[in-house]
Amino acid sequence: MQTLSPPHVSFRPLFALPVIVSALGFFVDVYDMLIFSIVRVPSLQSLGLSEAEVSQAGTFILNCQQAGLVVGGFLWGALGDKRGRMSVLFGSIITYSVTNIACGFVQDVNVYALLRFVAGIGLSGEIGAAMVLVSEILPKAIRSYGSSMVAGIGYLGAGVAYLTVEYFNWRTAFWVGGGMGIALLLLRVSVFESGVFNRMKTDHKEVSRGNFLYFFSSWPQFIKYIRCVSVGVPTWFIVGILATFANEFGQALGIEEVVKPGRCVMMIYVGLAGGDLLSGPISHWLQSRLKAITGLLIMSALLSGIYLFGGIRTASGLYTVCLLAGFCTGYIAMFLTMVAELYGTNLRNTATTSVPSVVRGTLIPMTLLFQFLKPSMGALVAAGLLGVVVYGLSFWSLSRMEETFGRDLDFVE
Repeated sequence: MQTLSPPHVSFRPLFALPVIVSALGFFVDVYDMLIFSIVRVPSLQSLGLSEAEVSQAGTFILNCQQAGLVVGGFLWGALGDKRGRMSVLFGSIITYSVTNIACGFVQDVNVYALLRFVAGIGLSGEIGAAMVLVSEILPKAIRSYGSSMVAGIGYLGAGVAYLTVEYFNWRTAFWVGGGMGIALLLLRVSVFESGVFNRMKTDHKEVSRGNFLYFFSSWPQFIKYIRCVSVGVPTWFIVGILATFANEFGQALGIEEVVKPGRCVMMIYVGLAGGDLLSGPISHWLQSRLKAITGLLIMSALLSGIYLFGGIRTASGLYTVCLLAGFCTGYIAMFLTMVAELYGTNLRNTATTSVPSVVRGTLIPMTLLFQFLKPSMGALVAAGLLGVVVYGLSFWSLSRMEETFGRDLDFVE
């Protein structure tokens, strides 16, 4: 009896122009989004702030950026479902590129905060629209590979941002980021719109598109959306708390050498790049999004505990744990692919763009709670308690989500 061989899967679509440009776009997005976390201390010190003022003003400016990300997530998300994925990519790039160039000229903390808020609005559009575009144009057999490729290349932007600051001053770093965004616009011109989106416009004219109120229209829809957000929150606990305030954790651990938050951010994002590149193949091998994310999340939680309570005594040891924690938190590609697969074409961009933006926005209550608990508990215990809440919610959400591996995306809500 003749046995049928499995169908041949071509990886050629992974190297199509929309995928490559989406990966480069995410690279610039990560660079411009993380640049403030990397230059937070030197930029505020150059404006004449004391050590205590740097911590307070840095938290305020970072929260302004994160608030902009939340606002922009819903704005660009709805626009992407109403007007198309490409309209978001053009509009968001122009917004954050011009604003980052302006940040290089800032002389006042309040102006700095306003510019980071506007930059946040612009930065929130890139990742969701890029992931949706790649998910919709690639065959479902290699969808996870495409998402991993975009995220893996994109997260290397943090490393380039750190090296730019190391070799140039912080103002130049902002100008480089804005310049890369402007250059990216030239590549976007030749990228075509998603065929799935074009079919929806033709075949489902009566369907409401980009209505973000749908996520709050019923209790089941609200809980579904909140679960999506909760799964992604540990990424910003790692980046926004453990890395951004690494200098304070270094002091609490008794490390004599000054710990550089910028280097911690870079190490985490280099790890994220490696983790995301592998998360797609892992998900494909397991035939599951949920199993791949759960495994990485467990290791991420363990490494967060080691970071805070493992008795690390050297700066190099802390940087190494950051690299490993970043790798184990590298499930963002699969997380965003899963969000895209959970929602129909008429709401897919709204969900996939707004969810990571709300995730970034959760850094606001996290930093406020961390700053509130720190005086009475100390930096290590305050962050540890915060981590228990963050990871607990993530595991609870994952345990109640449906598997989406191999799902056809040509459907509407």
